[in-house]
Amino acid sequence: MKNTILAIIFCTLGQIAISQNYVPSIKNNTELSYVCKLHGQTRPLTLTTKMDKDTLVLNLETRGVKSSILISQKALKNGNALSFNQGEYSNVLVLKPTETYFMISQSAYQDLVKNKKFVYNNTTYVLDEKEEKSSVAVDGKSVDAFHVKAQIDKTEMWIIKNSDFPLICKVTENPLGINFTLVKIVDK
Repeated sequence: MKNTILAIIFCTLGQIAISQNYVPSIKNNTELSYVCKLHGQTRPLTLTTKMDKDTLVLNLETRGVKSSILISQKALKNGNALSFNQGEYSNVLVLKPTETYFMISQSAYQDLVKNKKFVYNNTTYVLDEKEEKSSVAVDGKSVDAFHVKAQIDKTEMWIIKNSDFPLICKVTENPLGINFTLVKIVDK
């Protein structure tokens, strides 16, 4: 009887540990690997982070295209638009002070937490609180993420629950034909 109780306790503790979602931390030289669906084509895309006191640089690499995307601290804090540039027009792309790349701003994240919605690219995204859609897997690990839906079209996004670096880990049904999924995170 004692062994049975101990077995049940260990199984329960093991299940609790397995079911907890992981929230990745993004640091200097973190490599983010995505699979992008662009207008019917599939391609890998890698972003490597380089953090500076006043700029976040995302070194982009995809199918022979290499580019550096520069995001200002102002945009990281208060941006309200996503850039969908694919890096092919310039070796160094300085985004507008309102634009972020593969992430939302910290203020948009706070709006999502506080009001269960935020506005980006003049579109309101509302939190979908259905539990079965609230997490996604990255490299086999369940990542704790907010699932939001656009109110103007069918776009859905999953945003990692990280107030410092609210990374978008998945986009589906984007009317621009640009959908992507984060598949791996590696700290170098």
